[in-house]
Amino acid sequence: MVIYNPKDWWGLIFAFHKSDTFRMMLPGIMAVAMFTGIVCYIENEVFHATFKNTTAIHSLVGFVLSLLLVFRTNTAYDRWWEGRKAWGSLVNNSRNLALKLSVLPITTQDKREFGDLIGNYVVALREHLRDNKPIENMVFNDSFGPEWYETAVHFPNRTMQAIYQKIQNLYQSNQISGEQLLYLNAELQSFTDNTGICERIKKTPIPYSYNIYLKKIIFIYVFTMPIGFVREFGYWAMPIVAMMFYIFGSMELLAEEIEDPFGTDANDLPTDSICETIKANLVEILA
Repeated sequence: MVIYNPKDWWGLIFAFHKSDTFRMMLPGIMAVAMFTGIVCYIENEVFHATFKNTTAIHSLVGFVLSLLLVFRTNTAYDRWWEGRKAWGSLVNNSRNLALKLSVLPITTQDKREFGDLIGNYVVALREHLRDNKPIENMVFNDSFGPEWYETAVHFPNRTMQAIYQKIQNLYQSNQISGEQLLYLNAELQSFTDNTGICERIKKTPIPYSYNIYLKKIIFIYVFTMPIGFVREFGYWAMPIVAMMFYIFGSMELLAEEIEDPFGTDANDLPTDSICETIKANLVEILA
């Protein structure tokens, strides 16, 4: 995620980054401008068309298309924000669990192992949502080494299983009571709940029919604009149509990027820094 100053107007206006829509769409913008120029030449210089311009029709269609894009963008942002709330909940619940564990009558070594396992969980979730295996970024201890994860398919579940196993071992050895076991249950359950929220966001994209319909409408709208616009604006229709293509296409590209907010794109959630924050909190509380 890009960290920036939202009040820096001039810096933002002239800023370019790897996911900047203008740079991504520049070849398409140039192609649309050239297509408009060709239509202008054929319509005005070859056929000397005299039909009445159709800009009013495109104005009406453009209004409807704008409403569709607003709905599309809002839907994508809702997914982004729900993902952010789920990761915020992970931060809070990891702190709560660590604070509760810190006052239990268990050894310092056990507390540190819990800290490692909770840190492993958030790292495993981050990489799971990116379709990666997290094994290289995890911390191992004597109780749960690399062999614990050898057969894992769902690494967050495997890590949470280790946490439950360790708590059960403490209970069976009478280091914690049944009441203390229940005392930890809400935070433990919340980890899996938040994982389910993130998986639902990632694995349920916008309906296919709606997605292709919107792209087709943008394509038809932009590539029929020159037919009416060149009668009224001549070759000035080239930058006008190119700008309209940039505006509508950029809205769709931005929606596509933020609807899956768990990757490494510029507008995705800062899951790397969130993981580091959780780890730092765990070290401070359970050290």
